[in-house]
Amino acid sequence: MPSYQVNRALTQAHYGGGEFAEILEVASEIDPLDRESFNRAWVKMGDKVYDKAEAYAQANQRVSARRTYLRAFNYLRTAEFFMTLHDERKIPYYLKCRDAFIKAIDLFDERPITVDIPFEGSILPAYLFKPVGVANPPVVVMFGGLDSLAEELYFGIAQHLNERGIAMMAVDGPGQGAALRLNHIHTRYDYNVAGTAVLDYIIENLGEHVDTARVGVGAVSMGGYMAARCAAFEPRFKVCMIFGAVWSYYDIWKNRPDNHPLAEIVQHIVGADNMTEARERLKYFTLEGVAEKIQCPTYILHGEDDRQNFVENAYKVNDALTCEHVMEIVPKEESGSAHCSVDDFTKTFNMYDWIEKKIKS
Repeated sequence: MPSYQVNRALTQAHYGGGEFAEILEVASEIDPLDRESFNRAWVKMGDKVYDKAEAYAQANQRVSARRTYLRAFNYLRTAEFFMTLHDERKIPYYLKCRDAFIKAIDLFDERPITVDIPFEGSILPAYLFKPVGVANPPVVVMFGGLDSLAEELYFGIAQHLNERGIAMMAVDGPGQGAALRLNHIHTRYDYNVAGTAVLDYIIENLGEHVDTARVGVGAVSMGGYMAARCAAFEPRFKVCMIFGAVWSYYDIWKNRPDNHPLAEIVQHIVGADNMTEARERLKYFTLEGVAEKIQCPTYILHGEDDRQNFVENAYKVNDALTCEHVMEIVPKEESGSAHCSVDDFTKTFNMYDWIEKKIKS
């Protein structure tokens, strides 16, 4: 798990989410058998880089501040992710990493639009990243996975879509980011309720920024289930992007030990007190009887060496789809075959090119 996160940061460094030398310095201080060493190393570097960003900002060195805040966000995000719920540092460091990201985007030439989407008496925070110089672009609603943060979707996905003239709405859905940590909204098997709420918000409020008739939906990791569920029950989505497929989230977790590094996070997102209860709730997170309802063009990208969600998930989703669809499997002999191609984002290019063609048609 520590090596996966280091690879992830190295890949995100290409998009402003890190510096190779800093990441390798962090890696040198991590003992794979000591979870706290992981937290301590990332916090140490995150705090150091955040302080540098503050100094740049105070000196009105905007470009340097922007780039440095982005790195600080990603280092602190990485630290926060593996802190347990009982760790008194978790929420303060979540707030600090989010603060770094917000300070960074305030310095963007094309500043993302921050929105609060009303949702069942609370809100789902979101960011709209728009392509530069493109009027009325199509837009993809994007969710992360597990309890991930909307902000991290900027490092790769937003940039690739924007380069292709497509806006991206990064959303903290139920069980994710601020929606979970601050608003206490747990995940749900009927994720389409959240997907429709976001789509309705775009149509009703963002017509001056995006083409509300060309809205797609996508998600990564556990979000592979979420995106498919949204597309299945919301026919207004024009295209669906499954970046890491999930057929049954219960199947993924039924044989994992209760002390798995992500077990406490799973309990948190579903609102369970133990893994027995969590597994019962996860039984509803299945695409059986759901995938065949998807009507819009759908792209599945999955790594053959994915050790989080085994590649069989992709084959099962692909076999169930009745809509126009493409499945791309990155061979295990190649880079990019890990979970959500975290080791090589260039393997996502075919997916984005296909999404561009379909959403603009």
